[in-house]
Amino acid sequence: MAQIDAFDIFILSAVLVGTVAYFTKGTLWGKGRTAFTLVGKSNGAAVASTATRSIITKLQDSDRDVVVFYGSQTGTAEDYASRLAKEGHSRFGLKTMVADIEEYDLEDLDTFPEDKVAIFVMATYGEGEPTDNAVAFYEFITGEDPTFSEMEDPEQPLKNLKYVVFGLGNNTYEYYNAVITRLNEALLKLGARRIGEVGMGDDGAGTMEEDFLSWKEEMWSEFANYVGVQEREAVYEPALKVEESELTIEDANVYLGEFNKGHLEGTESSPFLPHNPYIAPITLCRELFKSDSRNCLHVEIDLQDSNLKFTTGDHIAVWPQNSDKEVDRFLSVLGLTAIRDDVINVTPIDPTTKVPFPNPTTYDTVIRYHLEICGVVSRQFLASLAPFAPSDEAKTEITKLGNLKDYFSEVVSSRYLNIAQVLERISCGVTWSSVPFSLILESINHIQPRYYSISSSSYVDKTKPHITVVVESIPTTVDADPLKGVASNYLLDLKYKREGIKNPSPSAVSYATDGPRGKYKGNKVPVHIRHSNFKLPSNPATPIIMVGPGTGVAPFRGFVHERAAQAEAGVPVGTSLLFFGSRNRTEDFLYSEEWEALGEKLGERFKLVTAFSRQGPEKVYVQHRLVENAELVNKLLQDGAYFYVCGDASRMAKDVSASLAKIIAEQRGIAEEQGEEIVKSMRAQNLYQEDVWS
Repeated sequence: MAQIDAFDIFILSAVLVGTVAYFTKGTLWGKGRTAFTLVGKSNGAAVASTATRSIITKLQDSDRDVVVFYGSQTGTAEDYASRLAKEGHSRFGLKTMVADIEEYDLEDLDTFPEDKVAIFVMATYGEGEPTDNAVAFYEFITGEDPTFSEMEDPEQPLKNLKYVVFGLGNNTYEYYNAVITRLNEALLKLGARRIGEVGMGDDGAGTMEEDFLSWKEEMWSEFANYVGVQEREAVYEPALKVEESELTIEDANVYLGEFNKGHLEGTESSPFLPHNPYIAPITLCRELFKSDSRNCLHVEIDLQDSNLKFTTGDHIAVWPQNSDKEVDRFLSVLGLTAIRDDVINVTPIDPTTKVPFPNPTTYDTVIRYHLEICGVVSRQFLASLAPFAPSDEAKTEITKLGNLKDYFSEVVSSRYLNIAQVLERISCGVTWSSVPFSLILESINHIQPRYYSISSSSYVDKTKPHITVVVESIPTTVDADPLKGVASNYLLDLKYKREGIKNPSPSAVSYATDGPRGKYKGNKVPVHIRHSNFKLPSNPATPIIMVGPGTGVAPFRGFVHERAAQAEAGVPVGTSLLFFGSRNRTEDFLYSEEWEALGEKLGERFKLVTAFSRQGPEKVYVQHRLVENAELVNKLLQDGAYFYVCGDASRMAKDVSASLAKIIAEQRGIAEEQGEEIVKSMRAQNLYQEDVWS
């Protein structure tokens, strides 16, 4: 055995500390942080902060009246929290701050001052789970017996806390808005006093934005009465300062899309996490559809040099960028084209505000890599732009769009217009050069990674995850461009550039696929891994039933490949029953050639049932095939099978769940209500798992 020298011990210790930090998120030593602990990243590097982990101290030191906490997975809850904070200040003169709930130890909420208010904007993620940044707080506050700092009143420790709550959820999930519901119940139980009603936004119904807008108007009215503040004329006051720099785009310390200082200097290192993704080579990108009008990509990503680990069923995040066309449009409508490469410094005016990207940087970089300029347009944001309209006619129109829900839906939502397209139409091409760039930075969401189910098995290959990506290009109206999926079209453009051919689609969009300073050359994309609870049974002999139409089949490709490899290695494996659906057998039967080969390896232990909705006189979907195979499905369930669903949540997942309850009821001779209760019980025992999206 080789001897271990001092350097080896140092390296092993560093790895151990890093591993603990990654899996505990710092909670093991969170309370012991000092005033100079590294708590954030600014200008691309971790910086010393005098911020405290006590929100009480933070409120007092910064002289704030209201703190708006957010629990966010995709950035929407963070955006709503920011909007509430800005509106509280502009309309009522409140001194507000926004807070990532993960950054504070909230055991001292029992000392929350009576003259201050806490607002909680919390998303529900997955099956009734808190978002990653809210896990520690949520588990603490909803625990059976949370212990606070002073506990002067054990029965009602939070009697001084006045609070407001808004939740973001999806009604296609069984546990709709569970996080905000349980948080509200916990706060009331602990003696806190709620202002206004519990707000709930529904992404599943597509009404999230309107739910938020209608809720906040009633909430602010009750808030003003409860707290005793008067509304004033809203005036925009920037929280960020944007200043031109003497640096040029050629300077080495100007950020041109790099995520942090390590990426800027070429010294990036693990652990690779959301704010420090790995620039991964794409080793294969091929077309799966046999269609002239639609695309679906099979992409293989090389993680060999990253130390990133994944297991079958996990997700991989791809960090996209905005297309050249939309970047050019956005710069043009704001009158920034001529100075797109000018260097700017962005700094906070309000010390509680964060700059969400490293700088110094350029206008082009911010718009290309950091802002969701193709995202959903907010009526509230449109209304805020009225004072900066280039003409009286434009001001009248944008005010009308901001105030009238139905008119906004007709003109903007139904056409899937992005903000630049809206502004172009309102002003007939005249630039909106008076809009402060700080307002743009404060109002448009920071660009978010797109998550894809890994469609390969870590048992087969631990270093090369695969993803299956349908390319989104949705026709809108005659007078509007197709709605293009940002990440999927980015990958499609990369594929065509990799092959050295021109995208044949007349509506194709191109991207800066070489990345900042050419760092993505060689077909590379920024990625990180998100671990999932969507997993195979620990015992390979357990049967599984999988329902995955379209790209919902992605994780099941990994599941079946894993079982085939286990069988070849002599491991006893259970039956794998897969229900797959698509439009047409000849055009979009994903991985058709692979299923046959896998069937040869697994024999009777694998069965594939297909549903092609546009190949017969009537449309047939996976839920119909499920019912047709009711006897086999019920038998496997009674043998202990796990049941998995992946794909569209809005209709398919609901229909599958209802069909399964019906199958159980009919096959076992019980009432349908009892079948539904059995399905609920399966969910509770993790025997029924979903990986779905709206």
